[in-house]
Amino acid sequence: MTGYDFHPQARDDLDEIWEFIRPENPAAADRVIAEILAAIRALVPFPNRGHRRVDLTSRPLRFIRVRDYLIAYVPDEKPLWVLAVLHGRRSPHILSAILKSRQ
Repeated sequence: MTGYDFHPQARDDLDEIWEFIRPENPAAADRVIAEILAAIRALVPFPNRGHRRVDLTSRPLRFIRVRDYLIAYVPDEKPLWVLAVLHGRRSPHILSAILKSRQ
């Protein structure tokens, strides 16, 4: 048991990140995904460690950043529910719309 699970589209987010990085550097793509997964695993015992982003959502989500990626998760779910893994430099309006579409 991992203590966390992914929204189906969050799994797609990880695949898209890997596919984006892989053509230039497959080893780097593996490292980025490994860092994201390690950060998520570290949240399991301390789910409130992340910060809120009221500019993106009024839902009780928390966020952490790994490199340029923003991980959105529901801290009160058991297992911890990862809602999205998105590039943090996207427009806040786009980030907000993506989060709103994922229930």
